[in-house]
Amino acid sequence: MNTELLSRITVEPGKCGGKPCIRGKRMRVTDVLELLGAGASVEEILRDYPFLERDDILAAITYAAHQTDHVVLSTR
Repeated sequence: MNTELLSRITVEPGKCGGKPCIRGKRMRVTDVLELLGAGASVEEILRDYPFLERDDILAAITYAAHQTDHVVLSTR
């Protein structure tokens, strides 16, 4: 786990409904992931959102990976 990257992800109760955001800005982790999922390149995202940095995008991906890394219980 890259704690330096994850430190770029912030959660503030009054901002974006308390959803995880990039460095306290009004850009949610979900927004970045949806852009990537829709086929936008890192370069396109950085051009369209000049307040973002490459490490912000990497942080969003790292955060998502960390959130999905959990034990799955089987009821078989």
